[in-house]
Amino acid sequence: MLPWKRLLRPLAALLLTATVAVVPAATVAHASDAPSRGWNDWSCKPSAAHPRPVVLVHGTFANSVDNWLALAPYLENRDYCVFSFDYGQLSGVPLFYGLGPIDKSAEQLKTFVDKVLAATGAPETDLVGHSQGGLMPRYYFRFLGGAAKVNALVGIAPDNHGTTLSGITNLLPYFPGVQDLLTTNTPALADQVVGSPFLTKLNEGGDTVPGVKYTVLATRYDEVVTPYRSQFLSGSGVHNVLLQDLCPLDLSEHVAIGLFDRIAFHEVANALDPAHATATTCASALS
Repeated sequence: MLPWKRLLRPLAALLLTATVAVVPAATVAHASDAPSRGWNDWSCKPSAAHPRPVVLVHGTFANSVDNWLALAPYLENRDYCVFSFDYGQLSGVPLFYGLGPIDKSAEQLKTFVDKVLAATGAPETDLVGHSQGGLMPRYYFRFLGGAAKVNALVGIAPDNHGTTLSGITNLLPYFPGVQDLLTTNTPALADQVVGSPFLTKLNEGGDTVPGVKYTVLATRYDEVVTPYRSQFLSGSGVHNVLLQDLCPLDLSEHVAIGLFDRIAFHEVANALDPAHATATTCASALS
């Protein structure tokens, strides 16, 4: 690993920490109900150019504001109606969400999508999710009727087939009780471990369901969802993208790809409007 790349990862983590710290708790707690920097505007009506509202689905330990401080304005400035919400809350744990059982979080997504469609009058929405946020909607599609209400899912570094956390989770069998502790205190983490009952149920019979277009954006430097190729989906309507194939200079890891990587954001825009897609290159970082 190049020494200068090692420096980037702590900086990305520091940025996430700083972002959480500067967002007032009240703003985060009510982000789903009030406009936030131009998104979650419940009076927004989709344009003819972009007829579907976009729902942003945050990742584990994130929330509906900090995960989207860059991408939400990026899309809103491109004339999308953009919405985000909090899910997977644990009692007594403020600010950090995406921790509850993923099947229950999918039920929260179902409720929120229905709310967005009712407010905008659109028949379908598009979803963009980071990390767990790119995985969880697939449960909504397969088991909760979501495929009829969603045109496309863009997963940014999603753990579609679970993660070994660079091999750390392989140690769980050697420490009796740790798996139970994870399940009791942070069910979403246990659900995302390779081979979990949740993932076995979700992926049984194939990765995709008919009617939904899937895009997966991955980075080879992902240190959370490992190995990174496990993020990719198989099946019809799937477009798997490795950012370094588009820009070899892109050093984003798991956090950065979702928080501020405009090369990834350009691919998100392409996936949401494929009829007007343009080539993604290193120069897309300036677009």
